[in-house]
Order: sequence, then C-alpha cells, then structure tokens
Amino acid sequence: MTHATVHQVFAATAARTPQAEFLFTESVTAAAYGISAGVIRWGEAAAEVERLRAAYAQAGYGHGHRVGLLLENRPAFLFHWFALNALGVSVVPINAEMRSAELIYLIGHSEIGLAVTLPERAGDLRAAAAQAGVAFETMGPDDAVPSAKTIAPRAHDRISVDTECGLLYTSGTTGRPKGCILSNAYFLRAGEWYAALDGVCSIRPDAERVITPLPLNHMNAMAFSTMVVLVAGGCLVQLDRFHPKTWLASARESGATIVHYLGVVPAMLLSANASAADREHAIRWGFGAGVDRKNHAPFEERFGFPLVEAWAMTETGAAACIMANREPRLVGTSCFGRQEDFVEIRLVGEDGNDVGVDAPGELLVRSAGDDPKRYFFSGYLKDEEATRQAWADGWFHTGDLVRRDPEGNFFFVDRKKNVIRRSGENISAVEVESVLNQHPAVKTSAVAATPDAVRGDEVLACIVMREGADASQREQIAASIVAHALDQLAYYKAPGYVAFVDALPLTPSQKIQRGQLREMAKSLPGQGHCIDTRAMKKRQS
Repeated sequence: MTHATVHQVFAATAARTPQAEFLFTESVTAAAYGISAGVIRWGEAAAEVERLRAAYAQAGYGHGHRVGLLLENRPAFLFHWFALNALGVSVVPINAEMRSAELIYLIGHSEIGLAVTLPERAGDLRAAAAQAGVAFETMGPDDAVPSAKTIAPRAHDRISVDTECGLLYTSGTTGRPKGCILSNAYFLRAGEWYAALDGVCSIRPDAERVITPLPLNHMNAMAFSTMVVLVAGGCLVQLDRFHPKTWLASARESGATIVHYLGVVPAMLLSANASAADREHAIRWGFGAGVDRKNHAPFEERFGFPLVEAWAMTETGAAACIMANREPRLVGTSCFGRQEDFVEIRLVGEDGNDVGVDAPGELLVRSAGDDPKRYFFSGYLKDEEATRQAWADGWFHTGDLVRRDPEGNFFFVDRKKNVIRRSGENISAVEVESVLNQHPAVKTSAVAATPDAVRGDEVLACIVMREGADASQREQIAASIVAHALDQLAYYKAPGYVAFVDALPLTPSQKIQRGQLREMAKSLPGQGHCIDTRAMKKRQS
C-alpha cells in the first residue's frame, strides 16, 4: 500500500486536486440538515481537516484513543474522522437512531471518553455514559476540543496500516452487537479494490461522482463509497437518507455517475409512476445488494443503468468482496458474481463438508496467500471467543447460505444467522427480545423476520402475556409494547407486528426454536391475534 492511513490518502488526493469538487451537498440533504447546499472542494476540506487535527493534537488525543461520532451523514463526520485518523485515534460511529439501552451498551463497551455529537443528542449521550459508569465528555462539531483525560495508550507506537481506524458495531446472532475492530489497511484495501474494478464497473480517475443514501455508521458508506473517492479522486454525494420522491432529482442535481443502493431502493423507485424523465441522468451503474429478483430487470430497463449485485460483510470488507461486475450478470437470479484470485471460498453443509454444485451451503471465505486474515477485520472488541469461532478452522464463517452453479456463479439463498435485515439494517432478535421482556405485560417474547414487500424483512414479535393481562385489550397492549421498544431502541428495531401466543416454540433445552419461529412468523400477519403496528415505526425526533 502506498499510504499507511486514511488521512494520508485523503491528503495526497487533496494536494493533487485542490480545486476539484470533493463533496457535493444537494438541496434535499442541505434542507434536512440545515446546512449549505453545494460544493466543498478538496483544498477546503483539507484545510478544515488540518485545523481539527491540530486542535485534537493540542488537546492531547493520540494513538489508541477512541472518539465517538454522532454526526449523521454530514460533512463534519468525514472531517473529524480524517483529523482523528491522522493522530491514530479510532472513531466509533454512533447511529443517530440509537436510544438509551443501545447508547449505554455502546459507550460502556467501547470506552469512548469523548463524543462529537449533534447538540440535541449531547444530553442523551451524557446520561447513557453516566449509567455505563464511563467518564465522558461531549462536544459539538464546531466546538473547542476538551482536553483528553488519559494519555494516548499507544503514544510511543508508530501509526501504521495496522492501527485501528474505526470500531463499527454489527448485530450479533446471540446477544449484543459486536464491535468490529477495523484497521487502516481494511479501509485502504476497500478503496483500492473499488478503484480497480473493471467490466461493468470501471472507475474513471477524478471523474466519478458517487451518490449514496447509506449511513456513515455502516461499512458500505465508510469503506466503499468514501474510500473509492479518496483513492481515485472525484466527488462524494452523501445523502442524509433515501428519499424515494426526490432521489432521482438529487442524482440529477449532483451529476451522480455511480449510485449505491440496497434492495429497498429499487422497490420504492419502481412503485412510482413511470416517466420519460426516468432516464434523464448521468448514472453509469449502481453498486449494492439485495435487489428483489422480480425488480432487477424491470428497474434496469426503466432507469437505464445496471444494478450490480455484490456480497460483503463488515467483518470481511473488500478482502472477500464478491461482485457481479462482469457479464453475464444473470440479472434477476440473486447472483452476486464469481470468485476472484484474491479470495478463497468454500460452501459447506451442516456436516462441515463441501457441498456439491447447486446445493446450498454456508459461505466460508479467507484471503488467498500466506495470511488468510489479510485486510479482514482485526477481531471483535473484548470477545476473543467470538473472534475465534468466526475463524474456526482457518476460514471466516459468514453465516450466509449460498449456492454455486456449474459455471462458478454464486447465488444468495438465505441467512443462516438469526439476524433480521430490514431496509438494509441488521437487527439482532435477541437484542429486541431483551427490551420487550422488560415490559410489564410481557412474560416472554421471541422475535423473527416476516417478509415485507418493500423492506425485505419486518420485525415480528411473538408475545406470551403475563398472567392477569387483559386479553381483550390486545391492540392497546401491543401499542404499549411498541412504544416501550421505541423508547429503548432505534425505530427500525421495534416490532412492526405483535402476535399474542399461548407459548413459544422451544427446544428440549428450553431455548427458542428459531427455525419453527421463522416459519410461524411468515404466516402470522393477517391473523386476528397478530396486531399490525408498522404505522408506529417512525424516525424519532
């Protein structure tokens, strides 16, 4: 690698193209955030990053510290990230949708002593830190930097490609979200891999304008769309979120040439009436995952650009990214490409043996060469056992069921892991259950995915009520349970359906029988004892 840190590659491109456009904030995002629309040039961004770097250095922040960022998708997120990265400080992105229970866990687990936050969330963060027992301060994105309370843990170590760059939390299958430790090398590799794509997805140096509605607290926006712009030059168009009615207008206004999407995006865009203006844009191709089979070809025909499906995880980054960037892409089949030379792949059955052609098996991946973990995540914070299990037998176990056809094409089948994926957000069933079980009317609960035509999955909660609860008041109790969840969790994790049942399906050892639960969840919506609470699931102010 030419550079050792994310900051170095940013600074090098800024020095090379100081007058070029680095960030473009289109009018919808500007209005949502109350910030100025328009262009921030590379040179301007570099000056702001240097100002912040000097301020953090003066305040005593350095190699081995961690700082939280609750800044949504604003330009300030990038400026603070790059400035902190220059000093060897790791950033911990904080989803602005998080509420008390989630914040208490994240702050306590990550041990951040400072969060750069939107002013209106500072009180929530400080309250959560107090409950977590963590000495903690907050600052606004434009505030003076408070002095670091501790000496940088690795102050005498050289900042390198192996230095922790970010700590991203990803939903686990059996408990709390896991903190994925991601190095500079992880991010740099993602940008270099992306910049070198060919086939349908070629990158023109200093010419692409990448638009994404995905959140900067996820690896897709941090490691792919941001990093390809840092490595290859060009302009990043970071939307506040996906707005179906204005997305195409935003793409036109910004001159976007590459778009990032999740499966919900094509579904929502196709639901609008077709127009002759649907092809009036500069988009060359889209990078994403999860487009519904039935929507794939109709979308490409209507909007005039290919949706190129790919597979990756927070843990793998680009180290094992598989992408259908070369023809035939097998549109409408859930195909996400073929194996590349830099990655080794196995598909294994329940017995641990490789499955045959067209048989589904769990996807196992590792880097080719002498280091199977090269460019992967560095491990789960404070969870060596989970890291060891993920790398059992020298392969990273993804938990995804995949099949491979005779030509070597990979097709996504299902998720082996117990994670609900709603509009691109991974939701741990166990995390939601732990909150629901605190409600006074709930004896026990179990959460599973139920199909949703637009969002992929919706959260369905099966509830066994406590003795004495009034079964005739199911709608009111369901509303109370969801309101309780909305107080504790991000809105998208709250149940969209609440089904009242006499008992949960259990294994002989009294664990929830997840397979049976998933089958139940598919058929419960529409039944009298299953309350539709989706209308309550709205972003919290």
